[in-house]
Amino acid sequence: MTSRQAKLQEDTYYRVMRLLDENPDLTQRELAEKLGVSVGGLNYCLKALTEKGLVKMQNFANSKNKFGYVYVLTPSGIKEKTRLASTFLKRKMEEYEALKAEIAAVRSEVQSAHKQKTNGQL
Repeated sequence: MTSRQAKLQEDTYYRVMRLLDENPDLTQRELAEKLGVSVGGLNYCLKALTEKGLVKMQNFANSKNKFGYVYVLTPSGIKEKTRLASTFLKRKMEEYEALKAEIAAVRSEVQSAHKQKTNGQL
């Protein structure tokens, strides 16, 4: 069984790779803002993805980034992003189903309490 920490790390890797795939010209600061993480945390994540061979920095003359580079997914990064997307989707669907069940239970509880109140039982 995968630990909660490992799942969070996988989710972060997936989100970073998805954003980079959509817009490789984002700066680290922009990426961090979109992900809701610190620039240092994003830097740590990008370093890990780079060391795994999933992301690489590439010089790009037209980059809005003042250093003139973009982050791109490697072929293995594209495959890993697809794998992570599948596990991410499965996990989020399970969370969604659990949340729907919890909402139904709370809704029933509230309706029951409301009925008791209107019948003068409280």
